[in-house]
Amino acid sequence: MLGPRALNRALLARQMLLARNRMSALAAVDHLVGMQAQAPLAPYVGLWSRLDDFHPDTLAAAIVERRAVRTSLMRATIHLVTADDALRLRPLVAPVLERGFWTSPFGRRVEGVDLTEVLAVGRDLIEAHPMTSPELAAQLAERWPEIDRESLVFAIGYLVPLVHVPPRGVWGETGPVARTTLESWLGRSLDTDPSIHDLVIRYLAAFGPATVMDVQAWSGLTRLRAVVERLRSRLATFRDEDGGELFDLPDAPRPDPETPAPPRFLPEYDNVLIGHADRSRIIPAGRRIPLPPGNGATRGTVLLDGMFAGEWRIATDSGRATLEIEPFATIPAADLPGLHDEGARLLAFAAAATAGRIVVKPPTS
Repeated sequence: MLGPRALNRALLARQMLLARNRMSALAAVDHLVGMQAQAPLAPYVGLWSRLDDFHPDTLAAAIVERRAVRTSLMRATIHLVTADDALRLRPLVAPVLERGFWTSPFGRRVEGVDLTEVLAVGRDLIEAHPMTSPELAAQLAERWPEIDRESLVFAIGYLVPLVHVPPRGVWGETGPVARTTLESWLGRSLDTDPSIHDLVIRYLAAFGPATVMDVQAWSGLTRLRAVVERLRSRLATFRDEDGGELFDLPDAPRPDPETPAPPRFLPEYDNVLIGHADRSRIIPAGRRIPLPPGNGATRGTVLLDGMFAGEWRIATDSGRATLEIEPFATIPAADLPGLHDEGARLLAFAAAATAGRIVVKPPTS
């Protein structure tokens, strides 16, 4: 049996949140099977929290050089992944995006429309030149003036593998969400025989031990019980406190539950918080994941003793940066020095502030 604290320490170890790792940025993105990236700069803070001596220029260069891309994948949400993973994962999660479109209001508005033609025209347009959604909508409206243009754009966004092109998502730069097709951007075709079994194995390496429902919640896919059963002979099995069956890789790290966990600052939407159906291993009962708007480098969540314990934000006024930490409960005095040290590192990274101020606000509840 593995209790919540044992599961917490296993998750933190695999997520490189017990101790920073010296692997490269792209190797880390590969190990994590992508990073949540609705907030365009979130992966930079996520890697900073996990890697020793991480420099944002290394990830920015990978995006510009097309070795990493931002694209819709797991749960039909934007992820930053390696180029190889984009081509490998997109066919596997295509059913998730298709379901997301057809169950949305946009799907209902195009019932009866010949989407084969819409998708073909849309593909030609954005392969000729990357386009923003308004630009694409204007082009499509010329051909289908009677159809809701926004729904046509969403059909292409969900049903055609697309990539967000730079400078979107590049550290130190700004740019609109302009998209082209994944295959034209990378000059390669989608994987024709991707392995769902490999995807489950990689998920366990980064998020295990986990139940079948956890794998499904992370990926957005359904009916994975049969896939896991075919892998059973290669996996170790455990039980959680409620008797649920947990699967894991036999040699994956499962640290002592009493292993110290240092404070960590995470960006919005970090997958460590949303990678399971049962999130009790990292989120206290009754707590929801905050989904604030932002660019990924000015606000996020705080881990204390390995658990989601508060939120942070950076405000800049007259060139002076202030890191505000809002904990959910009073922080023990013994934990404050480590929190301040990590906060100072965050200010130096995200705000380039050598003389920033750190404010720990009263508990929010």
